[in-house]
Formats: sequence, structure tokens, C-alpha cells
Amino acid sequence: MHTRTNDEWLADLRSDGPSRDAALEDLRKVIMNGLPYALTRWMPANEPQFEFLVEEVTQETLLRILDRLDTFEGRSQFTTWVHKIAIRIALSELRRKRWRDSSLDEMVDDEESPAPDSLLEDLSASPETSVERADTLDRIRRIIDEELTERQRQALLMLSVQDMPIEEAARKLKTNRNALYKLLHDARLRLKRRLIVEGLSAHEVLTSFENR
Repeated sequence: MHTRTNDEWLADLRSDGPSRDAALEDLRKVIMNGLPYALTRWMPANEPQFEFLVEEVTQETLLRILDRLDTFEGRSQFTTWVHKIAIRIALSELRRKRWRDSSLDEMVDDEESPAPDSLLEDLSASPETSVERADTLDRIRRIIDEELTERQRQALLMLSVQDMPIEEAARKLKTNRNALYKLLHDARLRLKRRLIVEGLSAHEVLTSFENR
């Protein structure tokens, strides 16, 4: 794997073509190598969901990094910054999937905290809340239909809704993993701009999908 300075990481990830593809692949390896060790603090590596979570978090981290390159201030190594983002995403996923209890909020700030044994209770939403979620989900579906290309919609459905492994999604779409990252990145930017116009927050969008 090519060793890069902070500036080289930023330049390669902002470029097009082979340099960008190589940087994405190298960054994927960086995350995949470091994330499992960090996750074992909160989730045993022999759990069935472990490998899937690592792949899922790696995928989401790469997309998050592409969205936030301009926020990197250079006060640490670029890869250190990436690992911190990956761990935050992983803990959010653990909490969202209810594999651990709400004390994960505290563990984000204190990585030495022991993993809890209890699970969150899955409480049913009130009728009013259910109606609000249904309305928000209808708006989101309309926005997706109006803003995204058919290919972008397919990619978003496979990876964000169906939780399909990225290699399988790339095979079905007859493309490669790095091109699929770019496709999703562009789709997310278009959705983000439209959601701002519609007055929808990221929290509302996540809540709607998590309770579909």
C-alpha cells in the first residue's frame, strides 16, 4: 500500500481516475485493518454480525470521508482522523441496531468503558408518531424519485435499505466497488441539497428508515 502524507491523501481522494481509485482502495484497507481490533472492546469477534458490521462501517466511513474532506484540519494524521470517524460510526450502528444498551452514548466519550450485557427494549411507537414517520417516509421516497437517477436509486436501495454487501451490489450493477462509492457519494450530495430545501433533518430521515 502506498504511503501518503495528509496532503497526498486529500489530493488523491479529490482527483478523478486511477489516483482516486487507488486512494479509496488503500483507505479501505486501512479501515479494515484497524476497525476489528477497536470493535472487540464492545463486541466479540466471534459474533455472527461482527464481519458484516466491519464491512458495513467501512463502506459508510468511506462515504462519510468523501463528504467531509473539507473538514479535515490536519491537526492529526489523516488515517487517525479516519479511524476516529469509523469508530463513531460503528458505535452508532451498534446502538441503532439495538445490539447493546444506551450506555454506548457514554462509551463514545470513554473508550475504556466495559461492554454492557443488557439490550435496549424495543418500544412501540405511538399512533401519532407512526403517522408522522409514514408522512416523512412518503416525502423521502418522492424526493428520491425526483432527484436520483435510476442507477443511483438502485445503489441506494441495495446498500442503504437492503444492507447488501458492496461487492454483491457492484456485481448486480455491473460496476466496481470504487465506482459504486462515487455513485453513492453523488447521490447523497443531491439528496442532502434537496432535504435542506424540504426542511427535513438527517434525524427525521434516519428515524423513518429505521422504523420502516
